[in-house]
Amino acid sequence: MALSRDKKNKIYEDVSSILNSSKLTVVAKYSGTSVKKLQELRKIAKESQTSVKVFKNRIVLKALDANPKYKDIDTSLFNGMLIYASNDSDEIASAKVIADFAKLNPTLEIVGSLNSDGNLLSAIDTKELASIPSLEILRAQLVGTLVAPLSGFVGVLNGNVRSVLNVLNARMEQVN
Repeated sequence: MALSRDKKNKIYEDVSSILNSSKLTVVAKYSGTSVKKLQELRKIAKESQTSVKVFKNRIVLKALDANPKYKDIDTSLFNGMLIYASNDSDEIASAKVIADFAKLNPTLEIVGSLNSDGNLLSAIDTKELASIPSLEILRAQLVGTLVAPLSGFVGVLNGNVRSVLNVLNARMEQVN
C-alpha cells in the first residue's frame, strides 16, 4: 500500500528531526534479520535511550540533501534494507547498541554513521567508536587517575609514620 503525501511529509519531518537532534546516527543493513530479532534490538536500544527505526532510503536521502550539514556527504552507502539508530543524549550509545547486537547477530551489518558535525563515518570508524567505554566508565577512570597519586602519597606518609612507630616500639622493647 502506497503512503499518502501527508504520511510521507510526516516521515520526512521525523527523519529531519532525528538527523538534527542526534549526536550519532548509525546506519546498518538488516537484510536477513528476523522481525523478532529487530524487536529485541529495539528493546535493548530503548534501555540506552537509543531509537532504532526503518525509513525508506529515498526519504532519508531527501532529508540529507535538504540539511546543510549533510548536503555534501557521499550517499552511495544508503541502499538496501537499512535501519537507523540514533541517540540525542549520548555520542556513542547508538554505535555501542548496534555493534554489540551485530556481534551476536551477523545478519546485522554496520554501514556507517552520521555524526552531529555533518560527517559520514565509515563502518570501521563506527565500530571503533563503539569500543570506547561509556561515559560513566570514563568518569570512573578519570576519578581513579586523579585519586591514585593522592593515595600513593598517603601511603608514603603512613609508611614513614609506621617506620617511626616500629623503631620506637623496638627501642621500648629493648629497654624493658
